[in-house]
Amino acid sequence: MDRDSCMIQMLLYYDNTLMNLHAHAVRQLLWTWYTAATLDRGTQHLMDKKKNPAGSVDLLHGPILRSLIIFMLPVFISNIFQQFYNVADTALVGNYLGENALAAVGSVSSIFEFLVFFSQSLGVGLSIVVGREFGKGDMDRLKRAVAGSIVVGAVVCFILTTLVILGMRPFLVLIKTPKEVLPDSYAYISVIGTFIIVMFIYNLCSGILRAIGNSVMPLLFLIFSSALNIVLDIVMLRVLHMGVVGTAIATVAAQGVSAVCCFIYIERRVQLIIPEKKHFRYDRALYTELASQGIAMASMGSIVNMGSIILQIGINSLGATIIAGHVAARKIYFILLTFSSAMSTAVANFVSQNRGANNRDRILEAIRQSHIFNVVTTVVMVICMQFFAKSLVALISGSDNETILRNGTAYLQFCTFFFVPLLEILILRNSLQSLGSKIIPMISSGIELAGKILFTLVFIPKFGYNAVIACEPIIWVVMAVQLLYAFYNDPYISVSDSL
Repeated sequence: MDRDSCMIQMLLYYDNTLMNLHAHAVRQLLWTWYTAATLDRGTQHLMDKKKNPAGSVDLLHGPILRSLIIFMLPVFISNIFQQFYNVADTALVGNYLGENALAAVGSVSSIFEFLVFFSQSLGVGLSIVVGREFGKGDMDRLKRAVAGSIVVGAVVCFILTTLVILGMRPFLVLIKTPKEVLPDSYAYISVIGTFIIVMFIYNLCSGILRAIGNSVMPLLFLIFSSALNIVLDIVMLRVLHMGVVGTAIATVAAQGVSAVCCFIYIERRVQLIIPEKKHFRYDRALYTELASQGIAMASMGSIVNMGSIILQIGINSLGATIIAGHVAARKIYFILLTFSSAMSTAVANFVSQNRGANNRDRILEAIRQSHIFNVVTTVVMVICMQFFAKSLVALISGSDNETILRNGTAYLQFCTFFFVPLLEILILRNSLQSLGSKIIPMISSGIELAGKILFTLVFIPKFGYNAVIACEPIIWVVMAVQLLYAFYNDPYISVSDSL
């Protein structure tokens, strides 16, 4: 299969994914987009709690499942395109630069995931507080929450960027990055890490829009920037011959365009959430809540990805061929998660708003319906991977190496059998955060970290890549049990209906 054919098949795969969406849901999506684009700006400052600004989905009233699906569809497509950033880098690197370059990107994939999830989690954590204030209907408090989110996020990103600039190279040596790929690995991840503020700006803007029920506009900006990412990748690799650094620059530039578009939309069309100078005045209680919620959410994601980085040490010790197969499988794995991740985002925003409005019964019903969703989704994923896993690994890796294809296929086929506990983790952990719980989700992440340390130190040296495959599914089962118990015993959820 030549390179152009690989790219055409990859693009057709994503096109078919989007074309298969239910027609009714697409009509609802377009209607929401239309209302967002045509809303009279003069009425934006007059918010009735029964109405939603700028094409937002009403999560406080009406059928629950319908609202969740309409809200999650744009998030799902956004997640697809967000993963498309990294998948495009991987596919282009593998097809145009070869297996060593693919291994260079793969050896830092866990760090890349850490940076992406940190910025996403920080934005989600801050927007949870914004969503609660929106649910209460207090516009002045809402603007203060937005202002505080900007300040807290900027400070956290400055600290993280400084750490990346000063400590990335010794850290790559510490996690046993193979010497033959170390220069390219460092060059790639340094560009991504230095500009993490770009990822955060987009995730904060889109998170705030989603917090008030608008999940369509972040999607539209991301579609445009994803297309731009592919174009820039090709230019960087085939025209400018910039190697893996070029793919990192393309990713950052595309994210930057998305962030700028999102900011401009908010400034022009959703003025009711734009803070004024007075809203930036320090409010200790609010800033404490924002910092604790944002950092707790980011820390939760950081602990999870720290575990992935530790697991990466064990994977890196198995050699470049194993790394290449694993990174291809992980890209597909994250694509598979996009649909369920979108539902977890929808449920988190739903819980946040309804917690602010004190609608406990709606929260419980949403969680019940999400359990059913998890089972159905898992069955579909298992069936798909039994038939298509090997072809997808070959497409993403651009390789016909039998070891790469065999390991990547085994990883995907085994892990999808355990998607029910994984999807429960995604939904329950975010829901607990939305209810205001900060410690329980971090305990869950701590379980994951401890499990990955155990596998890296004990099982991977003895059982090789088979231990890598089994590591996460076993941990997911333990985490899901803990989170189910914690959610249904949360003080707000477990209170007697008679009270």
